[in-house]
Amino acid sequence: MSSKTPAKSDHYGGAELEIRNKKLILFDLDGTLTDPKEGITRSFQYALKKMGISEDRDNLLKVIGPPLWDSFEQFYAMSREESDRAVQYYREYFSEKGLYENEVIETIPQLLHDLKKNGKILAVATSKPTIYSVKILKYFQLDRYFHLIVGSELDGTRVRKDEIISHVLNVLGYCAQEAVMIGDRKHDIIGARAHGMTSIGVLFGYGSEEELRASGSDFLASSTSQLRQYLLG
Repeated sequence: MSSKTPAKSDHYGGAELEIRNKKLILFDLDGTLTDPKEGITRSFQYALKKMGISEDRDNLLKVIGPPLWDSFEQFYAMSREESDRAVQYYREYFSEKGLYENEVIETIPQLLHDLKKNGKILAVATSKPTIYSVKILKYFQLDRYFHLIVGSELDGTRVRKDEIISHVLNVLGYCAQEAVMIGDRKHDIIGARAHGMTSIGVLFGYGSEEELRASGSDFLASSTSQLRQYLLG
């Protein structure tokens, strides 16, 4: 995971107190709640091999976070038809093994417990398919903390983060001004900004400080303890 973390949390474009008053808290999954490095890179490597491409797993950290189709097309110049095939190969491995080659980020369970205890409404908003996201959260016994878990569809629809956030807001009946989006990649921040929603970029995932700042993150948290400070004080 990203080792580039500032000495202390940084924020710009808003007061910390504003976040503590938010009722609905949306979390990304990969790189925010869990570290999926092994499972995702092994699954991606498997898919590339099936497509006739050899790649070292150390070069695949860039694919953690973005939608699968985007990564295959952007980084490996695949056509949509080719990326469709590659996604199917990816899922062959991921659905059987990669799903569980994952680990919970330290202290996240306690943070979720305390947020729920303090009356916060928690939801997961991830580009990972909902069916896999639910399985992962149940496997690690994190599903108990969330009112709603929303991801993409297996057919590649509802894959953009702004669409996923919109679905969460509609189902739970909140407006964007009552919520905050937490994630480690630019897609999380851009999705939040599309709704005028406050965002926190976390630097213990796979996005760099530069990426999160450039995408317009309102706040940065370099650790789960600093994230806790923003959310609970």
